[in-house]
Order: sequence, then C-alpha cells, then structure tokens
Amino acid sequence: MMAQDEIILARHGGLASLTINRPRALNALTLANYRHIAPEFAAWADDPSVHAVVVRGAGGRAFCAGGDVRAVYEAGRGIAGAPDLTAVFFAEEYRLIRAIHRFPKPYIAIIDGITMGGGAGISVNGAYRVATARTLFAMPETGIGLFPDVGATRFLNRAPGMIGRYLGLTGARLNAADALYCGFASHFVGADRVETLVSTLAETRWEAGGEAAQVEAVLAAFAGDPGPPPLAALQPAIDRAFAGATIEAILAALAAEAGAGGAQAVWAAETRAGLMTKSPTSLKVTLRQLVLGRGYDLDAALKLEYRLTQHFMAGHDFYEGVRALLIDKDQKPQWRPASLADVDDAMVEAYFAPLGERELRFDL
Repeated sequence: MMAQDEIILARHGGLASLTINRPRALNALTLANYRHIAPEFAAWADDPSVHAVVVRGAGGRAFCAGGDVRAVYEAGRGIAGAPDLTAVFFAEEYRLIRAIHRFPKPYIAIIDGITMGGGAGISVNGAYRVATARTLFAMPETGIGLFPDVGATRFLNRAPGMIGRYLGLTGARLNAADALYCGFASHFVGADRVETLVSTLAETRWEAGGEAAQVEAVLAAFAGDPGPPPLAALQPAIDRAFAGATIEAILAALAAEAGAGGAQAVWAAETRAGLMTKSPTSLKVTLRQLVLGRGYDLDAALKLEYRLTQHFMAGHDFYEGVRALLIDKDQKPQWRPASLADVDDAMVEAYFAPLGERELRFDL
C-alpha cells in the first residue's frame, strides 16, 4: 500500500475528513503518514471553506494503535531506515500533535476501537473525542521500556486523583465509560450511530464563527450513556496506592491493599504483579515525569517528553521491550537494570538532562 493510500482525505461540504487506512497495522502511524497529514491540517486551518475536521480509523478494530515503534526500533538498531529516525520520528509526531491541539476549527476524533499511544496523541489533545462501545484506550509504554508520551505528561495529570499515575505506570486498559470519566473522551456515541453522526456533520450549513456551537449541538444530540465507569469504584484504592513518592512505596501500598482483603484486594494484587513485569527504568522515569509535569501545558509536556525519548533511544530497555513484544514475541523482556533497586536517583535524573542543540523546537 502506497503512503497516499494509507491516509484517505475527503471533503463533504464544509467538513474535511481524514481516515487512517492501515487496518492490518491497527492504523499505527508511520513517519510518512505524519508527513502526509501535517501539511493537510495546515491547509485546512487556513482554508475558509473548511469549517470542521473529523478523523477516523479504517477497519472497525482500531482508531489508531500508536506510532510505528517497530520502524524506530529497526532504525535505532541499524537494521533498516535512516539512523536519525529515532529523533525525527518523535519530533514530527509531536509537532503534529501540537498543531492538532492548536487547530483553530472544531477537530473531532472518532476513537472507535483501539486507541493507544500515538492514537491518544492525535485524539486526546484535540477538541472533541467521540468514544463508542468498542473503544479500548491505554498508554502501555512502560511495557515496552518506554514512558507515556504524546502529551501524556499533561493529559494523564488531568485525570481525577491518582488515576493518571495508575494508568501511566500500569498501562491499564479503559472502556468508553472510563475514558469519559478521565476526560480522554468528550462524548459517547453508539457505534451504530457513528455514520449518521458524520453524515449530519457533513450536511451542516455552517455559520462562520459559530462552528464550535454547531458541532457541540450535533454531538449532544447523538450522545448516549456508556454506563458507570469501573474506575470510579476503584478510585479510592487507586488514590491510596498511587500517592506514594516512589515506585517502591506504591508497590508496598498495593501489597497492603491486597493483604487487607475487601473488594479491591484482587485488583491490588494483580496490579502489583503487573507492575513487576514492567521496565524498572521506565517505571521510575514515568513517576518522575508525572510528578515533575503537574501543571504543564502541552508545549512544556512535549518538550519534556522529547528529551526523554532521546535518552531512551540511547538506552537498552526500549529495544528490548520491542524485541520481546513485537519482534521475537516471546513476552520475556530482559530489562537492564533488572530490578528497581538497581535504578538509583542519579540514573533517573540522567533521563531528564537537557539535549542542548537537539532539544525539540516548534519554530521550524
């Protein structure tokens, strides 16, 4: 499939639409895809005949499962691709996310199906995010030796209580009700009504300056109730367990929750066991990232995250995590360091060291 076939662009009156058409890859985005999308968004932003934009994923299984980390792995390992992909990929992805966040017209992402990593980046940072019963949202990066990026420093910290820390550290998966509860989705619409929703937007007679109100009226007319969010019942336990200042303290608190019995004991034990499978370095860096980034706007978040990506690209665990999950698929990553005790404060702080001339810039 050619790059231009992977991103389908269309116009329906004043509504511009973009469909990610890589269903076999769960609509994961490549650098070529980002380079195709970015100028189109810039053109739509300046085009007075475009009044709103809708973004979707093809295939029915995923909105977007993330960025093409396999290509980044191959470039970093010298297997394929340009060696500078480990820098260029994240820089261009983050600049696109910033453009989406600053887009001057209504931007509607239909997060129908799997929405993870980079898929969260191009949806949560936009104005409107429509979830369906098929929505499955997660930031699973600690499981591949990375950290939650694409603006997660900001949007995870905006979730209620300690839920953002819980999601960023564990990679826990959310349904539509939970995505709404956290603010990652703005509306819920039945999957069988999505086509009619998009058609209604396409048939809208737009009023210059009133587009946001018109979009909100349409979304409100189609909005449904996804039911109670499971996270709401878990939040008291999450808040107790994930308030700790260190990963070790969080693990101890989870052990205490599990040992105390009660409704959340099984959840606490399973959560603790899951954390023990993640990269120790990723866990400690992620906790530091989320603590440091409280109150960050998106620009500050992306600049911090870019700095972290470049230190991770120079390390071991990202490549080992991708190998274990996507290349050899043995699900047995050999993290280095292998234990939390071997990841000291100085090692963590090194991931936050400035990059000098290589820092992410938005004035290019």
